[in-house]
Amino acid sequence: MPPTLRTPRLLLDAYGPDDEESFVALFQDTRVSRWMGDGPAAEAEDRALFGRIFSKVYAADLFDVWAVRRGGLLVGHAEIKRTEEADGHEIVYALGPEVWGSGLGTELAEALVRYGFESLGLTEVHATVAAQNKASLRLLGKIGFEHARDIVEDDGSLTRVLTRRLPARS
Repeated sequence: MPPTLRTPRLLLDAYGPDDEESFVALFQDTRVSRWMGDGPAAEAEDRALFGRIFSKVYAADLFDVWAVRRGGLLVGHAEIKRTEEADGHEIVYALGPEVWGSGLGTELAEALVRYGFESLGLTEVHATVAAQNKASLRLLGKIGFEHARDIVEDDGSLTRVLTRRLPARS
């Protein structure tokens, strides 16, 4: 199970069985899912994904996956995991449109980076973002991520690999 993380306005904790409907609603919202993985999926696939969080990810302690809550309500999803695409540990996050523009994305991304550096002992953290996802590119640039390289996807679209390095100690 992932450790509980807190920010001034968010609680990141393990998913529970009661979170399934909110999880599915988040991933079924095409404004969110268009930027996640391979894009929107069928509801049955999102329910299966939710089940795999318990049966595979948590059961085998594969990587950290959190429910993101504000005021007791599930408002997002977050992960940090090693990926070959990023060639290192990548942060993954999604927030529901109802909280967009409130600064919570910045707060969430910063919490994931801090966890990577302080708890996992990483010296760099990555993010992969669709080149068209200007909001996420802007957010990550604002908190110190730099463009590392591009990946040309099978459909010809571009994914940007961004990296934030642990600051050198003086």
